[in-house]
Amino acid sequence: MNSEKIRDQKNDHLLTPKNSAFIAIDYQPIQVQSIKSMDNDELVKNIVKTSRLAKLYKLPVVLSTVNVSNGKNEPMINEIMDIFPDEKPVDRTTINSWEDEEFKKAVEDTGRKKLIMTALWTEACLSFPALDAIEEGYEVYAVVDAVGGTSKTAHETALRRMEQAGVKLISWVQLACELQRDWNREETAEEFADILFK
Repeated sequence: MNSEKIRDQKNDHLLTPKNSAFIAIDYQPIQVQSIKSMDNDELVKNIVKTSRLAKLYKLPVVLSTVNVSNGKNEPMINEIMDIFPDEKPVDRTTINSWEDEEFKKAVEDTGRKKLIMTALWTEACLSFPALDAIEEGYEVYAVVDAVGGTSKTAHETALRRMEQAGVKLISWVQLACELQRDWNREETAEEFADILFK
């Protein structure tokens, strides 16, 4: 049982802790409550697990909210902010976060071309920046069970549109296994297992 040498993590075609960034957009109370494509508790559980993975593997993180500073919306849910207490979400008015200069600069500043992207809703706040990022040469990975839409049809149709444009669809479990890759990577193996099985 010999693991092969760890591949070049910056140039690996798969996701690694050294070539990807994590983006979470608009996980705010009213958006969570409006999701109809999956159970709200399951959605929160899955985005928390996805966020914990980003923290475990030390991925650059970009968080974003909409309409908080103008008082029209509440901040990002505590379940995510408790994982990233030092991250200040980029607040916007745009539905498409890619059309906000501060957000786009924050993504560019990660220096990563593989974007693990999550957002509420799938049909708008995920699909629009994902499609724009693809157009600008990024690889986008949408975590399908940590995002949601206003209906199952809206969610599934948006996933199809993104996939047709080149967005790669993954689950949070696939993401976990892709980042860990080998149980012999002991520095992360214990928490990896905790996220997977608890």
